[in-house]
Amino acid sequence: MLLRLENLTVRRGGVAVVAQVTASVGPGEVIGLVGPNGAGKTSLMRAALGMLAHEGTSSLAQLALGPRARAAAWLPQAREIAWGMPVEAVVRLGRMPHGGGGAAAVAQALDRMGLQGLRARAATELSGGEQARVLIARALAQEAPLLLADEPIAGLDPAAQIATMQVFAGLAATGGAVVASLHDLGLAARHCTRLWVLSKGRLVADGTPRAVLTPDLLAEVFHIRAHFAETAEGPVFQPLELLRGAS
Repeated sequence: MLLRLENLTVRRGGVAVVAQVTASVGPGEVIGLVGPNGAGKTSLMRAALGMLAHEGTSSLAQLALGPRARAAAWLPQAREIAWGMPVEAVVRLGRMPHGGGGAAAVAQALDRMGLQGLRARAATELSGGEQARVLIARALAQEAPLLLADEPIAGLDPAAQIATMQVFAGLAATGGAVVASLHDLGLAARHCTRLWVLSKGRLVADGTPRAVLTPDLLAEVFHIRAHFAETAEGPVFQPLELLRGAS
């Protein structure tokens, strides 16, 4: 098991923004962490990594810093790169938990994110979407078995979004795992093996996209109606309308 959470709870001002979440992540999984804004997705991942004070337990948070950095890579929401370093040098920062080295891992990360042609460019000269891809590549270069990514495809164009989700699937296929918070339920349904649905800090569903994205759950948690179909090209999910009375 790459991550085990038991009754994980995060409080702010006495209010539980993450409430008694119990879940686990094993090799080969791409888990989409979905839920409305303010549901507690970022807090859950940061607490799982030991970056927020919490109650309950996280198997990652119990590790010392060095082993933890080798066990899990973290991609936060912030995407802007402040350092005028070459792209390759930024990606190489992902090797710090291993004491450097890893030229092959850096090259593979650049290739996976389509950055080989930009490796010598100053990262600060790139577009926002390109900088996002650089930071994903930095996390990949860490070669941790588990990647936790907070809205990793936000700001990417459609081709880059699909390519990134395919990279995550490739990591899972080789024995790794990814937990990614996502707002695009269509991409989540198509590319994730499981979905965790958070609502008001609670894990209200955990299962395959088909099992989770039911009309009742979509109405209760997201206040939408949607179309979900299994096609010859895989699952297709499309939100259709906001339900009357929702805001």
